[in-house]
Amino acid sequence: MLYKEDTADYEYFALPTEIEYVPGDDDPQLVADRLACIDTKMNLVYNDRIHAFINYFTVRDREYTKMVMRRRNLYFPIFEKYLKQYGLPEELKYLSIIESGLNPRAVSRARAVGLWQFMSGTGKYYGLHNDWFIDERMDPEKSTEAACRYLRDLYNMFHDWEMALAAYNTGPGNVKRAIRRSGYKRTFWEIYPNLPRETRSYVPQFVAITYTMNYLDEHNFFDEGEEMLVVSDTIRTKKFLHFDTFASLTNTCVDDLQRLNPSIQHNAMPETGKPYVVHIPREAKIVLDSNRLAILDSASKTGRKELEVLARNTEGSTYGRDRIVYKVRSGDVLGSIAIRHGVRVTDLKKWNKLRGNNIHVGQRLNIWQRGSKGAKSATSTTMMASAKSASPAPIPDSKIYVVQPGDTLWHISQKFEGLSVDKIKSLNNLSNTKLQPGQKLIIGM
Repeated sequence: MLYKEDTADYEYFALPTEIEYVPGDDDPQLVADRLACIDTKMNLVYNDRIHAFINYFTVRDREYTKMVMRRRNLYFPIFEKYLKQYGLPEELKYLSIIESGLNPRAVSRARAVGLWQFMSGTGKYYGLHNDWFIDERMDPEKSTEAACRYLRDLYNMFHDWEMALAAYNTGPGNVKRAIRRSGYKRTFWEIYPNLPRETRSYVPQFVAITYTMNYLDEHNFFDEGEEMLVVSDTIRTKKFLHFDTFASLTNTCVDDLQRLNPSIQHNAMPETGKPYVVHIPREAKIVLDSNRLAILDSASKTGRKELEVLARNTEGSTYGRDRIVYKVRSGDVLGSIAIRHGVRVTDLKKWNKLRGNNIHVGQRLNIWQRGSKGAKSATSTTMMASAKSASPAPIPDSKIYVVQPGDTLWHISQKFEGLSVDKIKSLNNLSNTKLQPGQKLIIGM
């Protein structure tokens, strides 16, 4: 009897199974022979390290292997299409299993995202846009093509697939560094001791999962069903599209829209100004064709303002902002930089991946200002500050200055004639540069 089982992202149908027999650790010579028999363009070497990972996928964590078996038919056709288009080895389709477990919405601790685990910078370099509403690193088609281009470039750089895979994991700079430290050796296993710990496991895991997916029957893995997406169609839209409203008006499920469009975040498609393809259930397309204008009009208005407010105010969001790069000057602290540019300290930390409050002179910080008005406002503030710095005022008769939010000793010293940081510290017996808003400082005798 068939039964339906729900996962976090998909639906699949599975057959009940009896208690399975799990084969033990296979003879090393047998495994080596099987590896040699796999028809691949890449060199699949055998050693104890790889055997240990084969044992992991076939014995110790069989549930992980079963999970990717259920998902493979969703994504392998996409992978195979682009690998063929770029002339790359077909076995590279197994790499996404190591990267993400074939989960298009996977996010690592390092904030790598998607089936192919692109970092934001690398993704943008290969044409994958990401903002608060859309993250194309989660788009199976776009991210796969980007991954193929990246892998092609890495192979052209190192002329060896094992080295290219190592560079995909740790970056080409770290691989080149390992080559230098090894005395300019040129193969993965020769530079192995000089690679980062994670990368030393990465290539063996790829070989092991390639072996496993080619010898599932020999390790008693049976077809227990596959994860499936609903039959779908597409629409093109430039307008804001609220998934909940659209699903309600077309008698479909918002979960299906999420699964069909993993790159669209927060259940809404923003107004892009250019046509954007949205995948929808085929049933929704039939309903939409009968009343297209009314349905799309309603879905373009409901929830729009609320989501845009949320997008603009979420910590670290860059939505509706323009990026500038700020070079840290002497006396700067995160608080003063944030106030000067009309942003929050928490935003500065998110944008620049800062764990603490420490910054150093000359450091470059990414700052995302709110649109042109925000940029003009921040520019005006900076110009005013510069003007004040250029024309310092006389020290007031009270000889006292009350510290304002964002003030630093350097900024205060620039406000008044004949005042320096050392003089302020000396007059106030300060041992460090820390200030508190409301603190009173002696600035003259």
